[in-house]
Order: sequence, then C-alpha cells, then structure tokens
Amino acid sequence: MAKQELTCDDILKELRAKQYRPVYYLMGEESYYIDLIADYITDNVLSETEKEFNLTVVYGADVDVATIINAAKRYPMMSEHQVVVVKEAQAVRNMEELSYYLQKPLLSTILVICHKHGTLDRRKKLAAEVEKTGVLFESKKIKDAQLPGFIASYMKRKGVDVEPKATSMLADFVGSDLSRLTGELEKLIITLPAGQKRVTPEQIEKNIGISKDYNNFELRSALVEKDILKANKIIKYFEENPKTNPIQMTLSLLFSFYSNLMLTYYAPDKSEQGIANMLGLRTPWQARDYMVAMRKYSGVKTMQIVGEIRYADAKSKGVQNSSMTDGDILRELVFKILH
Repeated sequence: MAKQELTCDDILKELRAKQYRPVYYLMGEESYYIDLIADYITDNVLSETEKEFNLTVVYGADVDVATIINAAKRYPMMSEHQVVVVKEAQAVRNMEELSYYLQKPLLSTILVICHKHGTLDRRKKLAAEVEKTGVLFESKKIKDAQLPGFIASYMKRKGVDVEPKATSMLADFVGSDLSRLTGELEKLIITLPAGQKRVTPEQIEKNIGISKDYNNFELRSALVEKDILKANKIIKYFEENPKTNPIQMTLSLLFSFYSNLMLTYYAPDKSEQGIANMLGLRTPWQARDYMVAMRKYSGVKTMQIVGEIRYADAKSKGVQNSSMTDGDILRELVFKILH
C-alpha cells in the first residue's frame, strides 16, 4: 500500500510536539509551505543562545554536497541538536551524493533542504533515502478554486472572520502567490479597527485598493445573473483603471469559471456539496454561482463561451488584432457571453 504523504500541517504538528527527523527535504513549486516549515524549524528548535553555535544557514549557489555533509556531521555544542538549513538547494550540483550521508545520518543534526521551483526525481536513490530516514515533502501550487478556502482557514487561525464576497475579491485580485496573499492578509489584520474581528468588502477596498463594486468578482456575478447594465458599467471602470484591472487577469478568471462550469454539467450529484466536491472547492457556498449559471447557460453555450475567451485572450496579445483596445476586446467578449 502506498505510504500516506505528510501534509504541511502534519509536519508542523510533529515539530510542535518536538518530534524531529534527521532530514527534511522540502521541494516544489509553492515556496510558501517550504518557507513555513523551514522557518518554524529555524525559529523554534534551538534557543537564542543555542543558535549562536548550532544554527548553520547556507545557500545552494555557494556550497557543494561535501560542504553540506561536513556541516551535517558536526556534533552540537552545549545543545541537544544542531540545525543545518540549505536554502535555494536547487542550485546544488550532484545533490544525489547526499544519499551516502543519509544511509547513516547523525541523529543530533536536523538537516533542512529547501529545493524551490522544482522537485527531486522520486525514482532515484536520494528520494528513497530521504523517505526512509526523514521527510520528503512536495509543496504544490494550490488551485484558484481552493484560494477562498485557504483565505478563510488562514484568517480563522488568526481569530478573524472574512465575509464571502471579501474572500472572493482577495482571491481574484491577489491570485495564487501564497506568500503575497498571506502578506496582504496580515496587512488586513493590522488595519482592522479595535475590537473588530470581521473583514468586509469595504475594508478590502480601503486597504488593498480593490473597488468593492467594480472588480472581477462582481463582473462574474453580473455575467452569472445576465445583468447587462452592471457588466458594462464594470467594463467601463476597468477601461478607466487598467493598472488595477489588467485584461489578462480578467480573462484568466473568466476562463477558469466557465471551464469549471463545463465540468459541473457532468457532476453526478448536482447539489451544492456535490459540485463543491467535484470542483475541489473547500466550501459549498462557492458552488452557488455555478448552480445559478447552470440554469442560465446551456452546456453548448458554455463551450462556445470558453472558445470566445480563448479568442479574446489571443486578441489581447496582438493576434489578428490591429486596432482593438483591451476595453473593446472585453466589451465584445461580454456581449458574446450574454447574447
């Protein structure tokens, strides 16, 4: 039976219980979780005085495998553990040679390898040795559909509630760069008025600079409801404020929504929960727009819309387009979606 992969939460739970492994190989496209685990180990395993002699941080571009192994083989001074962190480990050549050290690692050393923007070949010996003695963790990019759920649970841990519309505005505006997203969330927490524990669309507008009435979330709602006047007002606003509303972001979000809508027609269970499960949405309320849209658009029409969004994307990049502005492209697309 395949071994259950540890999640970021599993690893942090172990670390909080002071259950340490000799090696943590943290890899993948999403830097946020790699940094979260590495920072927790760096900040919490050693006391401030122990860190002076027992914390080593090196960068992949400056070291080779022999240097990493030598550092890992040192014994701690006046401490139970020493921590060795290798940042930007994707730059280390011949990383495979680390498997020799891992056959008999020093149990007083906690070796943390941060390999970003890529992964280790799991078929090779190094991956097997890491899994035998420590943690091999892949930090995957989260899907756009999972962002509202990530925002809600992140803020819940901080004791803050976020209104669903505010969550969608943030997810649409910031996108799936979790490091940037959590930075914006921390900014929101700091700016909350004393005693207030709920983030509203008004606060997002005030502190992040997204209009609560004219944004991609509201455009999508207007299209779902087939509200022609509202959709055109939003496009006019986008045209006048291109810096905060680039067409590429709008097209990407519309493409994601209508592609998901195509899938909902094939959902065996068309309830809120059934659609949420099929699309990997963390909360059933995110499925409501799809349920409304299924009543307003047929499957054939949805397929045509996906094609039109692709065509608009090509035009926005200058393909078969000599004179149309971004506003013209968006206006034409919205007309084709609604009629």
